[in-house]
Amino acid sequence: MNGVELFLLGRVLMKIGEEALPEPPGGAGRYAGSARLVLIVASDIAAHPDTAVGEIAARTGLPQSQVSAAVARLKEAGSVQTAPDPADRRRVLVRQAAEVSERVAQVRAVGIEDALARALGSDAPHRLREVSEALDVLARNLLPQSGAPDSPQADIVPPSQ
Repeated sequence: MNGVELFLLGRVLMKIGEEALPEPPGGAGRYAGSARLVLIVASDIAAHPDTAVGEIAARTGLPQSQVSAAVARLKEAGSVQTAPDPADRRRVLVRQAAEVSERVAQVRAVGIEDALARALGSDAPHRLREVSEALDVLARNLLPQSGAPDSPQADIVPPSQ
């Protein structure tokens, strides 16, 4: 595998992951931006608590309007909290909510089997277990471990058991 193939595989895996996520309340059309955008913003907030929307935009490379929309969506879902910056009351700081919201629990509970089977097509029954096991190995070796100080992704969607 070369770098281009790895990049393309990553895009396919992101699409499968997005397809596996449950619809947001009110349907996907109710919200601006994709689940991918929301997960990128949520991951950045987990890694950088008490951060401003402009700082998230700078770190992620996303337009500030998209970050604002994602923060609003995360706030509505109970995933993040906002508060005025004590140093500058015009700025709003964002941090993860102290408690796991119902929506976060719902997203964490969804498996990937159905989305993965759709991606594998008609040969899915024969390859589903093999591909699932390979993904488990990749996750175990490449994702930060839960509880590690540098593992913000584990706070958003921890590896499956």
